Amino acid sequence: MTSLDARRPAVLLFHGLCANPLELAPVAKSLREAGYVVETPAMAGYGVSSKTGEQLPVPPFEHWLNEAEALFDRLAATHGRVAVGGLCMGAVLALALAARRPAAALVLISTTLHFDGWNVSPWRRLLPLAYLPPLRRRMSFKETAPFGLKNERLRAWVEQAMASDQVSAVGAARLSAASLYEATRLIRHVRGRLGALSAPAIVLHATEDDVSGPRSVHELQQRLAQEPEVHWFHDSYHMLTLDNERIAVARTVRDFLLRRLPPAPFRHPTPGALYEQHA
Repeated sequence: MTSLDARRPAVLLFHGLCANPLELAPVAKSLREAGYVVETPAMAGYGVSSKTGEQLPVPPFEHWLNEAEALFDRLAATHGRVAVGGLCMGAVLALALAARRPAAALVLISTTLHFDGWNVSPWRRLLPLAYLPPLRRRMSFKETAPFGLKNERLRAWVEQAMASDQVSAVGAARLSAASLYEATRLIRHVRGRLGALSAPAIVLHATEDDVSGPRSVHELQQRLAQEPEVHWFHDSYHMLTLDNERIAVARTVRDFLLRRLPPAPFRHPTPGALYEQHA
């Protein structure tokens, strides 16, 4: 790694639950082109394989958070400044991380503090039953259309991929009860810590989010220590990073970070400075 690379701030982005880093690709690409070092990790037991849809046994959410801390520490050791963020439950994980590490900024996309979107299935009423230990290990819930996508072409492609491969860019065809149980625990953990988070934050949310309604945004506005910058999108559903407004979403994230966490310009040392260094 060159000295120029080390001067570039890093952005650590987490994908959604039972999903994979593909859903963050447009945002990650835009930020890399703007000069940031971007990592979108795949964590065992949190996401699924983008090729097979396989998910390893689900650990307590504390394991996810510990792995996120280790990733943050590695990036901070090299780049100093690290912004954190994510999509859906990835945004919640980023909030939990920011409560333990000095995040330079927060990027919160489709943050899910409440499962109250217009397409939340009636099966979610069964979740307390599914959380019982014997059932938690065996139960899973099938994802249904529109899969967080308003774009009909993308929705059809996702539906075909889920039917044939059990996985797509928006995640697995089924969500395990164990994953949802740990997600619920993570949400409770984060909601009690929002008031301590003072990093500059941007919140991006769809007005027609089918998974998480406006209540999650309002809670962030009311409880974060610093008022977040909020952007509403009107032609997308939950998967903002892939849906109709993905280019605008990526641009909005990029512009926010360029204002709040600009990449340090690289300056060639003057001849005098070089002489002083070697004197």
